Amino acid sequence: MKKSVAGKVAYYGIFVALAFVFSFVEVLVPISLGIPGIKLGLANIVVLTALYAMGPKDAFFISCVRVVLVGFTFGNMAALLYSLAGGILSWLVMCLLKRIKGFSMIGVSLAGGISHNIGQIFVAGLMLKTSSVIYYLPVLLIAGTVTGVLIGILGGILLKAQLRLKNTLG
Repeated sequence: MKKSVAGKVAYYGIFVALAFVFSFVEVLVPISLGIPGIKLGLANIVVLTALYAMGPKDAFFISCVRVVLVGFTFGNMAALLYSLAGGILSWLVMCLLKRIKGFSMIGVSLAGGISHNIGQIFVAGLMLKTSSVIYYLPVLLIAGTVTGVLIGILGGILLKAQLRLKNTLG
C-alpha cells in the first residue's frame, strides 16, 4: 500500500519534531564530561530509525531539517556547519554500512557516531585554518564509539516500538 502525500508529510513531521525535542532535551540537560563539544546525540536516534524504517533519502531529509532547525534555534553558524558536516558524513557512512550484510543497527550507529566526529574535525580544521585540531580526534572517536553504541541500542528499541505501532494501526 502506498502512503498518501499527507501521510508522508505527517510522518516526516513526527520524526523531525521528535529529533528536535531530543535536541532540546540535550540543551536543557547538558551532560558535561569535562570535555567540550561532546554530546550524546539523542536526535541521531531518530535519524538512525528513519534510515531503517523509511530509507536513506527520507533519513537524509529528516537529518538536514533537524540540523538546520536546531542550529538556528540553539546554536550559531559555526555549530550549524559542524553539525551539518558531521551529519552528512555520518548519514553517508551509515547508508553504506547498512547495505553490507553483517552490520547490525548498533554497528551502523557506531560507525555513524565516529564519522560524525571526523566530519566535525575536518570542518573545524578548515574554519580555524589549522591542522592542530586533529589532536582532539582521539577523544572524539572514543566519545563517538560510546555514544554510537548507545544510540544504536536506543534506535533498535524505537524501531521495534514504531513497527509494533505501525502493525497495530494497520
